Amino acid sequence: MGDFCLINIDSLELSYGNSGFRLSIPQLKIDDAEKVAVIGPSGSGKTTLLRLISGIIVPQKGHVSIDGTIVSRLSDTQRRDYRITNIGFIFQDFELLDYLNVEDNILHPYRITQALKIDAQVRTRASELALELGIQNKMKRLTNTLSQGEKQRTAICRAMMISPKLVLADEATGNLDPSNKTKILDTLFRSADSNKATLIAVTHDHELLDRFDRVIDFKQYCEAEAV
Repeated sequence: MGDFCLINIDSLELSYGNSGFRLSIPQLKIDDAEKVAVIGPSGSGKTTLLRLISGIIVPQKGHVSIDGTIVSRLSDTQRRDYRITNIGFIFQDFELLDYLNVEDNILHPYRITQALKIDAQVRTRASELALELGIQNKMKRLTNTLSQGEKQRTAICRAMMISPKLVLADEATGNLDPSNKTKILDTLFRSADSNKATLIAVTHDHELLDRFDRVIDFKQYCEAEAV
């Protein structure tokens, strides 16, 4: 652990109705520029952790703060704007828009908040990211014509567009072959290093764990069998 704590989760409690799922995190701190892998059995709350940090959902008790901002206390609109402008989130199910082409999906965060503006420099960055991830020849294709791996790389490009200080990756290497897994992880690490960003990655790829600064086994926080 370093000198500066970027993320602080304190006395957090979350449960889902009658599902039997209960998440309890007394305290969890993640440092600035730290690279953390989150592992654990299916249903233990790993994806829920990323959604709590990003403010997509809020806890019933306790709080989540990022760089001094208590995200869990912001309004829905404030959390959304904070997430779009500060966090690169790579969703496990991609959350791409089928009616948009690859380029417009990558640029989508800039179209849904007034805090971000599209200009020539932004478009150049989108092209550079697509080239780096090997989808530069797919930019005008609709995402429903892409392979799973191409969709994954499109989602990663979108997450990296804002050069975020915090990257949340939910199984970012899950749909890729071994060589592309290494390439994607290299890209995530390189982007994190260049932006001095914190990276939190949920993963089942245990062969990749030795590349991270720390591994958190999430089963310690889930007090009941989850769905």
